[in-house]
Amino acid sequence: MGLKEQITEDMKAAMRAKDAGKLGTIRLLTAAMKQKEVDERVEITDAHVLAIIEKMLKQRKDSITQFEAGGRQDLADIEKAEVLVLQTYMPAGFSDAEIAAAVAKAVVDSGAAGPQDMGKVMAILKPALAGRADMTAVSGLVKAALTK
Repeated sequence: MGLKEQITEDMKAAMRAKDAGKLGTIRLLTAAMKQKEVDERVEITDAHVLAIIEKMLKQRKDSITQFEAGGRQDLADIEKAEVLVLQTYMPAGFSDAEIAAAVAKAVVDSGAAGPQDMGKVMAILKPALAGRADMTAVSGLVKAALTK
């Protein structure tokens, strides 16, 4: 079963269980998936769904930071609950050692000589690590590896 079908089944289960929090989050996700299908006129794949979830997770994390800075813990708690639901659809993440090894291999494979070659290295890493690692952190590791 694909990710899209899994999300649809989870939405039905949340409706039956009357789990309003989970249902609301899944409905936001399905709306974003349908929007992508309509905008790009494509049949959505698991890779598209993962990209949508990744974007939604980043938005939620940014919101949590802002709400906590503004003293709105009630709203931050709602966002944290949404993050937990969204993370159930993400594949298992890579460990720090696996990410570091992938960065080292990509630097060698691309023949990168310095910081100006960061784009080449990231082009190799993005498809391999997307959805399974924080690409901002990966970018920092690549920058550190290239400035040595």
